[in-house]
Amino acid sequence: MRPSPLSPSGHIAAPARPVAVRPASLPELARLALGGLLAATLTLAGTAALASEADGAGRTQIIEFSAEASQPAANDLAVAVLYAEHHGPNPGAVAREVNRHIAAALQTASAHADVTSKSGNVSTWPVYAKDGQGRIESWRMRSEIHLESRNLGAMSELVGTLQGSLALSQLSMQPAPDTRMAAVDEATVAALRAFERRAALIANSFGKRYRIASLSIGDSGHYPPVMPRMRAAAMLADAAPAPMEGGESLVSINVNGKIELLD
Repeated sequence: MRPSPLSPSGHIAAPARPVAVRPASLPELARLALGGLLAATLTLAGTAALASEADGAGRTQIIEFSAEASQPAANDLAVAVLYAEHHGPNPGAVAREVNRHIAAALQTASAHADVTSKSGNVSTWPVYAKDGQGRIESWRMRSEIHLESRNLGAMSELVGTLQGSLALSQLSMQPAPDTRMAAVDEATVAALRAFERRAALIANSFGKRYRIASLSIGDSGHYPPVMPRMRAAAMLADAAPAPMEGGESLVSINVNGKIELLD
């Protein structure tokens, strides 16, 4: 038989009595669970409210709008496209005939120092018979020359001369590159000033200051219509100078941007 353990004072210690734990009833468990859920809900609600306030404090007012300005540009550059076209059963003979006319035209144009000339598009295609058999009946070839000049008198005279052997496909007036760029610069400054004026107007309407958040600039040009394609026979048969009028084109600048309203 094992001896009983001794207490610190030397006496025999009494054995420890088991403690009875009363199981919680179902209503008590439900009450405890509900209390924890309410605490968690209140904590989450408080966090959401703080987040909402932070979002509201960081919210900015962005307004997007556009402004436009236009500037006329003198049409000081004449552009003409003339072509030779021929067809026949022999593609080699067709090419020689077309090339002969183009070579002669380029030689004539080279005598005009104020006119820039160069070769243009060249195309050759078959002409099929109408019997539905897919048989090539003949060949057709077309070749172009391009002319440009600021001297309207020289250009008019040359076009009139070349129409004796070539057909006129296109004749238009437009601003020369440096003329157009000068108009673009002036229109850009005007469009930016118009954007600033409108931005200040919007901000003042809200009683606030503003800063530009983003800005983009685009340009467009409006040119006179091009003359329709026509045969040389439909033009002046006596090779008189082609009538030309310069006029103006309108260059437009669009400024699109966003401003942020400041307190």
